[in-house]
Amino acid sequence: MREISELTNVDDPAWPGLQELLAASAVSAQVLPADRDQGRRCLLQLQVTARSLLGALVLNTGGLLLDDGWVRVYGGPAADASLPGLAQVNGFPAVFDPAWHPATGLVVGHDVLGGVFALNGHDPAAAGRPGAPGQMTYFAPDTLAWEALEMGHSAWVSWLLSGRLETFYDGLRWPGWQEEATALALSQGITVFPFLWSEEAHADLAATRRAAVPMRQILGIAADFADQLGGPGPGFLGEV
Repeated sequence: MREISELTNVDDPAWPGLQELLAASAVSAQVLPADRDQGRRCLLQLQVTARSLLGALVLNTGGLLLDDGWVRVYGGPAADASLPGLAQVNGFPAVFDPAWHPATGLVVGHDVLGGVFALNGHDPAAAGRPGAPGQMTYFAPDTLAWEALEMGHSAWVSWLLSGRLETFYDGLRWPGWQEEATALALSQGITVFPFLWSEEAHADLAATRRAAVPMRQILGIAADFADQLGGPGPGFLGEV
């Protein structure tokens, strides 16, 4: 086990480089002010250093809001508690426990449709996730299945800021999505009816009815339908 001083006092912290990436981002990027004390507690449980982008996010930010708030990337909790941190989203123990680890992987982001970005743990196959250990996966709200992203967490952050989200979300955005996304509270997402995985939504997304509802509700509905449709359950989607 490494003490918090070993995790934070490093020669080459990732934060300055991440600041440069954010400044040059091809998408809108808002950095939420961090709760530093909670961020340090989260970093201690993670046992990653400030050299990593994951450590930099936890220690220096309350999370990121990207592309008009469409994607939320978790760090330490926001200072005003508007966005939870990795510890809350992943159910970290209240007191440091060296034996604890996120069994199915680490949820590191959500999008407003209930899509889930997660970092694979040591045995993705046992958790029903594709990809290799330490790689990113995405629970897609239009298929109710996990997809391998074939990149690690640092590459994923760079990818989010590169401008390729427009292509990634092709077919999942409608005219006026920016206004709907920016109007949300950070505890909310956008529910779509008919549901995104339905033939009707695939045929004409713009004709669907949409509403702002608690993100917890969106994730719960997706998990329930994934079970009902006979596929493998999605497992843990984050506590929001």
